[in-house]
Amino acid sequence: MAAKRGSIAFFSTYRPPLALDIFSLPADPNATRQDEIHLTDGISYNYNCQVIPPQALRTILRHSQFPSSSQPPKISDIDSGRLTGLVFVSERDSNLETLHFALRRFNHDDYDHDDNDDYVDDPYVDYGGSACGDHDYDDNSWDDDDDDHYYDDYSYDDDDNCYPDDDNYDHSNYDNYDDADEDEEEEEEEDDPCPTEVQVYSFVGAYGTFSGVRMEDSGCIAGGYKVGNWTVDLYLVYASTMEPIEDRRQPWTAVYKTNLRTGETKRLTPQGVSDLSPSVSPSGKKVAVASFERNGWQGEIEHLRTDIYVMHLRNPLEERRRVIRNGGWPTWGSDNIIFFHRKSEKFWGVFRADISNGETRVTHRVTPVGINAMTPAAINDTEVAVATIRKKSKFNEDRVAAQYRHIEIFDIRAPLHESIEITRNTRPKTDHYNPFVIDDGNRIGYHRCKSARLKSGKDMHRYFQNLKSPKQHVELNRVSGVFPAISSDGSKLAFVDNEFKSLWLADSKGVRMVLDTKGPDNIFSAVWNQNPDKDTLYVCMGPSFNADEPLEIHAIPNVSYVSIDNVRTIPLTRGSFNNAFPSTDPQGRRLVFRSTRNGGDKRYKNLYIMENANVGEFWGGKIKRLTRGAWTDTHCQWSPRGNWIVFSSTRDKPRDAPEKSIEGDPGYFAVYLVKATDPSVWVRVIKSGDDIAGHVNHPCFSPDGRTIAVAADLAGVSVDPISLPLFLHSVRPYGDIFTVDIDTRYIYENEDIENYTRITHSRYENSTPTWTMYSIMHPDADWSYCLKDSHVPTCPYTYPEGGESERRIGHLCIPKRCC
Repeated sequence: MAAKRGSIAFFSTYRPPLALDIFSLPADPNATRQDEIHLTDGISYNYNCQVIPPQALRTILRHSQFPSSSQPPKISDIDSGRLTGLVFVSERDSNLETLHFALRRFNHDDYDHDDNDDYVDDPYVDYGGSACGDHDYDDNSWDDDDDDHYYDDYSYDDDDNCYPDDDNYDHSNYDNYDDADEDEEEEEEEDDPCPTEVQVYSFVGAYGTFSGVRMEDSGCIAGGYKVGNWTVDLYLVYASTMEPIEDRRQPWTAVYKTNLRTGETKRLTPQGVSDLSPSVSPSGKKVAVASFERNGWQGEIEHLRTDIYVMHLRNPLEERRRVIRNGGWPTWGSDNIIFFHRKSEKFWGVFRADISNGETRVTHRVTPVGINAMTPAAINDTEVAVATIRKKSKFNEDRVAAQYRHIEIFDIRAPLHESIEITRNTRPKTDHYNPFVIDDGNRIGYHRCKSARLKSGKDMHRYFQNLKSPKQHVELNRVSGVFPAISSDGSKLAFVDNEFKSLWLADSKGVRMVLDTKGPDNIFSAVWNQNPDKDTLYVCMGPSFNADEPLEIHAIPNVSYVSIDNVRTIPLTRGSFNNAFPSTDPQGRRLVFRSTRNGGDKRYKNLYIMENANVGEFWGGKIKRLTRGAWTDTHCQWSPRGNWIVFSSTRDKPRDAPEKSIEGDPGYFAVYLVKATDPSVWVRVIKSGDDIAGHVNHPCFSPDGRTIAVAADLAGVSVDPISLPLFLHSVRPYGDIFTVDIDTRYIYENEDIENYTRITHSRYENSTPTWTMYSIMHPDADWSYCLKDSHVPTCPYTYPEGGESERRIGHLCIPKRCC
C-alpha cells in the first residue's frame, strides 16, 4: 500500500556499498587466508561483534522468545561445545542498525566424547573467553543432570539480588517474526574450514524490547557474579538511541542493560547524559563507557572529547565515577586495567591505565607514535588487539598494504614497536575494523567488506533500500547514489556517483549513465524541473563545495531520451561565479539558485532567481537577486505552492563566532523560509544548537508542503567516528534526517519551531534528502524496480590487482568537503 504522504529518499555517506561482515583468524602471524572463518550467515551488513559466553547463552536459550525452527538450539549443544553464540549489529531488520544473536552449530563430529567431555581443538569453540573480559561466572546456578534445567529459579528484588523461588518457567513458546531481508548482494568468500550452521535472531524479537526506530551498538554480557550466597542475573549491556535527549545537538546514545532471564530493560546512563562504547569488566560487575558527561558534544568530527567513566552494574547512578580524561573505546584487561584510544601527537594511539585507585592521569602508551592505532580489544592485562593504519594515504592514490586498516596485537611486555600482525598477511589490501577476542585470545575477530572474490571490472548492483519510518504515512528509502532526485510524477530517479564524476538515470528503461565528465569532482546536485512535462534535469558542473572555483548550472532537456553518446547540456549561468543548488517553481518557468556573485573576496553566497529557466542568463534572460547579506544562503528549494522558498543559511551566525569551528567545519547553519516575491518576509524555521552552531542543511518540502525534511546534527554523533570507514580528507561523519511540520498559511507562525521528528538513527551520515509524492511500490515508480533489479557498470571499488579503493567505503570521494 502506498504511503499517503509519499517517500523520503536519501544517501548514506560512509556506508560501504559492499556489505560488511564478521570473520576471525588465529592470533598467529603465520595464519593464511584459509584459516579465516566467516562467523555469520552472510545476510545483510554485520559488524561490531562480541562473543556470548556459554553461561549467558544458556540463559538466552531458556528465557528468550526465539522463532520456531526445524532444528531448535539445545542446551546440550552448548555443553558439548557444538553451539556457540555471538552478539553483533546487523542491518537485516528494516535496514535498521540493531543487535542480533548468531547461534553457530558445528555439524562435524570431530569431538571427543569420553567420560570427561573434553573439547577437541576446534578453530572457533569458545571455552569461556569473551571480548568483554574473561568473566568469572559462577556455575553453581546450573545443575549437572541430563535435563539441563535451570537448577534454582530465582526471584529478584529492585537491587537485582536474587533469592530462591519455586516458580517454574515455560520456555517452549517461540514466536514467529519477519524473515530477514535478503535483498543485499552476497559476495563469494572462501569456504569455511569448519562447517557450521548459523542461525541469526534479532535481539528485539527474542526479548520484546523497544522495537521503534533506533540504533543499537556495542552489545556485551555482564552480571553472573556472586553476591553473598546468590548469583546476580546475566545481562546484555548495549548502547541505544531509543530515548531522545532534551538538549539539541547532543547524542541520544545511552547505555542500557536487559536482563537475559526476565527481559527487563533499565537505563544505566544518567538522564541528560550521553554515553558511547560500553565495555564490561571481567568480573561482570562494572561497565566502562566513553561519556560526554563533562562537556557535552561540541561538534567535534573525528576526535571525540569524551572521558571514560566506570559505573557498577547494580547501582549505576550511585557508583559512577570518571577514571580517565580524554579517552574513548574502553576495554578491560582486568577489573583494574583499562585500555582505550585517544588522539595524541597527531596520531591515534592505544593507551593503558590502572584505575585501582580511582581517576588517574598516568597512562602508558601501548602503540608507537607515528602510526594510527584505534578500537582496542583487551586480551588480558598486558595484551591488546587493535586496528592500525601504519602509513597515511593521500587522496585517491593506490594504497599500499601499510595504508590499509589491519589488526595487530601489542603486548606491554614486548618492545614498543613489536607486534603480532593478524590480517596483513592474509588480505593485505583490505581494511579490517574493530577487533574482538575469541577463546582467550587464541583467535581475533573483526569485520571487513565481503570483497574477497570481487575483481576490477566486475559488475555490481545498486539497491534502493526501504527503512522503517517513524513518521506516519511516510516511506523512508536509502539510495546508493549521491544527491538523489525524483521527478515530481515519481517516474524517474537521477543521482551522481560518489566521485561526483557521472550522472545516472533510472526510469522504465532501466538504470544507465547519461553523462560522464571523465574525471572526479566535476558534477553534483542533480534536480528535476518541477513540471514533469518538461522532462528537464539540472546539474551543477565544476568542482563541488569550493567557492573560489567557477561552478555553472546546466540543463539537460528531454533527458529521458538521451544517452551518454548524444547527451547535450545547456549552460544557464555564466561569469565565473560559483552557482549551485537550482530549484524551479511548480510551473517550471523560474529557477532559484545560490551564487557567489556580488559576494566579494569572502565569497558570500546569496539566492538569485532566473526569470526564464529555459535560457538562464543567456539570450536576454534576466537574473534577479532575492537575498542580500554577508553570509551563506544555500540549499534552496521552491515550495509546491510556489509562494515560499526554503533554504539553509548562516545569516544568524554570531559576530564573535570563529570563522571555522572545530576541525575546520564551518557550522552555524539553520533553515529559513523566505517569500518568493518579497525578500523582506523571512523567518528562521529550525536551528541546531541554542547558540546556532551546528548544521541544519539540505531542506526539502514534502509534496503537500506541510513538512520540511532536513539533514542535521540535532542528535550529534551516535558512535565513535574513528571506528567507521573514515579517511582524513573526509568531513562530518554524522548527521541524520529530521522533519519539522510547518504552518502553510502564515509564514511567521513557523519561527523557531520547537518540535521535530528524528527520522533516521544511524552511525553513518544520512544526507541530501528528497521527497516524492509516490511510494516506491507505486506502479508509476518503474525506476524503483529497475534500481533494485538491474546492475550498474564496472565496479570502481577495487584496483586491478585486487586492492580495495577509497571508493569502496562509500563516502564522497572528493579532495575537500565543506558547505
